[in-house]
Amino acid sequence: MSQGQGGSLDAKFAGFSEHWRPKTIASLNGQEVRIAKVQGVFPWHAHAEAEEMFLVWRGRFRVEFRDRTVELGPGEFLVVPRGVEHRTAADEEAEILIFEPAETVNTGDAAPSEFTAPLGVCA
Repeated sequence: MSQGQGGSLDAKFAGFSEHWRPKTIASLNGQEVRIAKVQGVFPWHAHAEAEEMFLVWRGRFRVEFRDRTVELGPGEFLVVPRGVEHRTAADEEAEILIFEPAETVNTGDAAPSEFTAPLGVCA
């Protein structure tokens, strides 16, 4: 990413339509800020080496743990601790921001699948 990263989130989200394919919009201190459109249910997984933070921009989004579910709306966020198994879901399309280390694969320890997104794709 170049110096002076920035822009409109609305414009960034308008630039793509696929679900569960995070796009990097900024990087700083080894972390990336990624955006994604989501709908449906993502596979169960964990990230052994990293926490990840989800922030809802538009719509409703949930993070499911084995023992509870956290519902999030616009402006709400949640940090998933490293090593904690979870899955994410949205009954209707939602737009989210994800904050995590640059090398973090979206499907974590789950087997590669159609949900596994390539790293380094920018919006």
